[in-house]
Amino acid sequence: MKLTVLSFENGQPIPAEFAMGVPSGEAAAFGPNRSPHLQWTDAPEGAKSFALICHDADAPSVRDDANQPDRTVPHDLPRADFYHWVLVDIPADVNELPAGCDCEGVTPRGKEVGQTPYGVRGINSYTSWFAGDANLEGDYGGYDGPFPPWNDERVHRYYFTLYALDVETLGLSGAFDGADALLAMQGHILAQADWMGTYAIYPKASL
Repeated sequence: MKLTVLSFENGQPIPAEFAMGVPSGEAAAFGPNRSPHLQWTDAPEGAKSFALICHDADAPSVRDDANQPDRTVPHDLPRADFYHWVLVDIPADVNELPAGCDCEGVTPRGKEVGQTPYGVRGINSYTSWFAGDANLEGDYGGYDGPFPPWNDERVHRYYFTLYALDVETLGLSGAFDGADALLAMQGHILAQADWMGTYAIYPKASL
């Protein structure tokens, strides 16, 4: 099975069009936040649905230094996964997600989870990131793009992973997240394919 993200080259920077956060002076601001264009081919025989997960492998494990004007997030700080897109029960006859189909712009307090024409949305990690913020907290369903700390010394890597599954549904509903989806997939994965893009706001960031 082959996954292609037509919006950027594999291993290359993600255009700001698909990011939730963009540089603004010495800090950052909300960006266009458009979901990218995905296509896949050569699904295995017996695939009854697909699942898609996008995660940032370089999110700070400790948030204390994030977005602070008097310091940076150290490059060697331990990192953690941050989910940007959790979509399951994608029908077996779907092999493309057009650009913008799951997100256009930033929606304060998030987007609805649940059934869409192209699959079932779970929540992404902005749900917990914005918790406690009176203007932004809520369930962030579907895609929301990169917004690494604007003072982070590390370039972040974003992995889009498509799974071909032997079941039509994972039986998930409500505010399920990437970890829930991965657990439900165990024993049902026929094949998987990946595509990676990078993104940073801090001008001196490095891999």
